[in-house]
Amino acid sequence: MPQSHRHQSTSVSLVNYHLVFCPKRRKKILVDRVEARLEALVRGKAGKLDCAALELAVRPDHVHLIISCPPTLAPHQVARRIKGYTSRVLRQEFAYLKRLPSLWTRSYFVSTAGNVSSATIARYIEEQDTR
Repeated sequence: MPQSHRHQSTSVSLVNYHLVFCPKRRKKILVDRVEARLEALVRGKAGKLDCAALELAVRPDHVHLIISCPPTLAPHQVARRIKGYTSRVLRQEFAYLKRLPSLWTRSYFVSTAGNVSSATIARYIEEQDTR
């Protein structure tokens, strides 16, 4: 997982967040074409936010994301923007998702991830398939 510090005129930073969020009622809807499209949307939105999706694992009922962000973005802003954008686009493209009252729950999990713990978290995400 390549990581580099962000250099700006007055600061150097390395800000990584581990985000986990779920569909409403924990429904297993993130499969097949929805899964592939969600991955593309998350990576695209991360780029627009000047972030980098370091690790992304889409499970049928939740999403794990390790994202490197500029220090000007708070974790709640990143989660809100990614969840809002993906919800809007996925519900436009997949009509059956409109049956849910909303695509994502209002809640999410976030933790900070430094150099050492990012590798540990990435390994944890990869091992989710083996359980």
